[in-house]
Amino acid sequence: MNEINIIKKEIAYFMRRLYKQGLTTTSGGNISVRISAEELLISPSQTDKGRMKASEIIRMKTDGTFENKPFKPSMEYGFHIEIYKNRPDIQAIVHAHPALATSFAVSHKPINCDLMGESRAVLGTPVFASYALMGTASLAANVADACKKSNVVLMENHGIITVGKNLLEAFDRMEVLENTARINILAGLLGGAKTLNETNLKAIDDLLFSK
Repeated sequence: MNEINIIKKEIAYFMRRLYKQGLTTTSGGNISVRISAEELLISPSQTDKGRMKASEIIRMKTDGTFENKPFKPSMEYGFHIEIYKNRPDIQAIVHAHPALATSFAVSHKPINCDLMGESRAVLGTPVFASYALMGTASLAANVADACKKSNVVLMENHGIITVGKNLLEAFDRMEVLENTARINILAGLLGGAKTLNETNLKAIDDLLFSK
């Protein structure tokens, strides 16, 4: 099996995993992996995310042309391309609609990621991308600009984007973000969370950057 087919299998696997864990719906979300400066692999549109197969994954160029004609790429392929253009350091993008994290996105309220070492280390500080109609150049521009500042983007009134140096890292950020959103909400019901102090946050950051 060649490398492209292996990556296609990984994309299909992680999309099924997103669905199985309730992080997206049958019709929602998309995943891509950069395979060169001019090409990426991306999940298709209008297919069952819970049963996605490697054969459905689309190879496309950054000019928008693509192979695998029986399937169409996600309508959001434009923001994948724009993010890759602006972030040469990342190789994978996950977009989904996890209910709790997206609740913060539609409320335009930040998710506090400074409550635990894991969320601080994995997520950093998420940022917002201004709302624009799905599938448009305006949305692609808004998201790409936000991704310059963070690896985690809350898309106003839409969903979540996470990026990484590989697909596992991008997926992990999505999963940790949803868990962190849940903790934010539950801690609020208990009277409010206690954020780590600056000394503790600096120690986490120092640990990360010393590697």
